[in-house]
Amino acid sequence: MAAAENSAVVVSIYVNPTQFGIHEDLDSYPKTWDADCKMLRDLDRELSEDGGNLGKIAAVFAPTTATMYPSGRPGQEVDAKGSFVTITPVGELLEGGSRPTFFRGVATVCMKLFNIVLPEQVYFGQKDIQQTVVIKKMVKDFCMDTKVIIGATQREPDGLALSSRNVYLGTRRRSFATVLSKALKVVEAAYFKGCRSRGELLGPAKEFLEVSLREQMQLKPEERVTFEVDYISMADPDTMEEIEEIDEHRGAIISGAVKMLPVDSPQESEDLGLSSGPPVRLIDNIILEPVST
Repeated sequence: MAAAENSAVVVSIYVNPTQFGIHEDLDSYPKTWDADCKMLRDLDRELSEDGGNLGKIAAVFAPTTATMYPSGRPGQEVDAKGSFVTITPVGELLEGGSRPTFFRGVATVCMKLFNIVLPEQVYFGQKDIQQTVVIKKMVKDFCMDTKVIIGATQREPDGLALSSRNVYLGTRRRSFATVLSKALKVVEAAYFKGCRSRGELLGPAKEFLEVSLREQMQLKPEERVTFEVDYISMADPDTMEEIEEIDEHRGAIISGAVKMLPVDSPQESEDLGLSSGPPVRLIDNIILEPVST
């Protein structure tokens, strides 16, 4: 998308420490520098073979933490001292409620990135939908001359949203990891049938998740997959605040988060995923588009 709309694209690769909470997986977070660079080289070669109709990857911006935080990396505590960008109240909702320093880290590092690169347009994926709302608000409120463009969520053939954290799942949990995307599809189906109230839309999705968990608990320990639901949300598309009824002129964002728990009774030689299969937090969303103008 970026290459189709711009003559030169700068790709940023940086694992930002201030997005992680105190007990989150910063040290074990997948770092795929060599694979990323190879993919970008191959992509740039494909772009150059298009006959000049597409832009090129002009640079890879891969800063050190010392570059991004010249006064020293701020702590990951909620009350840590440092220079931060805080976007509220949207940054305090949903993901922000479960991970109180996450969007502070996102907004801060993106502000730094935009100030360094000075992009005309920036591209984010829909999978992290709340992040896109935070960044749009930051750009608007700080009068930044940058356009925020959102690309569709990239998915596996079975519907699982692509995520760097999927490598932690292992075979057993991976086979069941679509439970969240399927629950969101239940909401979408109800919306297409004319349902508009919170109960009509979220009720069936929550029931689907409850039934799915009960079915898993009936399996043998060495076969089952268990999970915890953090939230299922029906929110205003601009503020991420919860709504009771969908305005057909505005639509809504349906999003959710579940924690896939470590497998019970792991078997010898079973593929548990990277780092022996720690808890994995999965997020996903569907945008319910307006149906009238």
